[in-house]
Amino acid sequence: MSGDDRLARRLGLRDAVVIGVGSMIGAGVFAAFGPAARAAGSWLLLGLAVAAVIAYANAVASAQLAAAYPTSGGTYVYGRERLGPWWGFTAGWGFVVGKTASCAAMALTFAAYVVPGPEIAQRGVAVVAVLALAALNLRGVTRTAALTRILVAITLLCLAVLVIGLWTARDGGMARLAGAPDPGGALGVLQAAGLLFFAFAGYARIATMGEEVVRPRTTIPRAIPLALGVAVVVYAVVGVSALAAVGPATLAASTAPLVDAVEQSGAGALAPVVRIGAAVASLGALLALIAGIGRTGLAMARNRDLPGWLAAVHPTRRVPHHAELALAVVVSLLVLTTDLRGVIGFSSFGVLLYYAIANAAAFTQPASDRRWPRALNALGLLGCVTLVVTLPGISVLTGIAMFAVGLAGRALVLWRRSATGGGSDA
Repeated sequence: MSGDDRLARRLGLRDAVVIGVGSMIGAGVFAAFGPAARAAGSWLLLGLAVAAVIAYANAVASAQLAAAYPTSGGTYVYGRERLGPWWGFTAGWGFVVGKTASCAAMALTFAAYVVPGPEIAQRGVAVVAVLALAALNLRGVTRTAALTRILVAITLLCLAVLVIGLWTARDGGMARLAGAPDPGGALGVLQAAGLLFFAFAGYARIATMGEEVVRPRTTIPRAIPLALGVAVVVYAVVGVSALAAVGPATLAASTAPLVDAVEQSGAGALAPVVRIGAAVASLGALLALIAGIGRTGLAMARNRDLPGWLAAVHPTRRVPHHAELALAVVVSLLVLTTDLRGVIGFSSFGVLLYYAIANAAAFTQPASDRRWPRALNALGLLGCVTLVVTLPGISVLTGIAMFAVGLAGRALVLWRRSATGGGSDA
């Protein structure tokens, strides 16, 4: 790549950590405990622990790879470099498609919290949110980091108020932690871990934006574990507080578990605070997703796995402006035509395979590039595969279909390219 094709390194350690935290402390913390409680009852805390261990193994694999390959694209690049183009494409395709669906889900979640009116109004507000955040991303990565800091601060403040309210409410008590209505045993714990893992996957945004991090070989390996550590603590505190306040049955029956937790625990006055926190967290996750998908799209376009037009970098702002404009259009169309707020399982499938490839790639790195033992890579790979096969059936089927379409499409493109003398990247 020439200098004109590269992004600018403008993110320091603090910015990288904040972007990672903003990606993980998104709407997931306000919604994921519901499906997790349905799968595992009060054992969802064990599922959270399993998800955190696997996330740590994946995080150090991503950090180690990002230090060796400090460029945009994350596991798409690592898979290509360490395992081959098809593995890289599989990771990139899963990330772009799964996270594009997540963008639409985050936009609709935000609109549902801020607009109590008709569905058409919610969809309109969701489109405005997508376009506004895309426009901000186009202004440069430092603007993205600055807004992320504000959104993360507001979200954490709202969660702090929520936790204090739950523990001081008249009905709170640790005894509720043991009151599982119908735990699903080991399978339920693993399903809960797979669903909660989706919430932890945001640290990939730091690696995906590796081309914009200052001193990436030292900054990224520090930023990723730090961001994950903050997220794990927040999820654990919120999860324990919600279970102690209302028990697993209430969480399992709810589509807005933290709102119902404060209302049914006697702290109903805090419901508006929770809704504000969820709305702001949705915006933070959406902002980080747009940035991450744009960088992965840029990397895939550079290698002709997506249309070359998407590889453009703005001459002064140094952002992948074509990729982010295309993403904004696609997400807006999805918001106007579908309701993707139930895509947690689908996205979890894609994210888990993405990290399975990351762990496999990290396992092949030579000793000179290693910062953590290979055993962690093996643990991460095994954990990802285990969680994939224990996800709900519909999530597995839709995930398989998504990857089948992408891989078949790439095979067709390579065949046509070879037939016309355009070369092959297989």
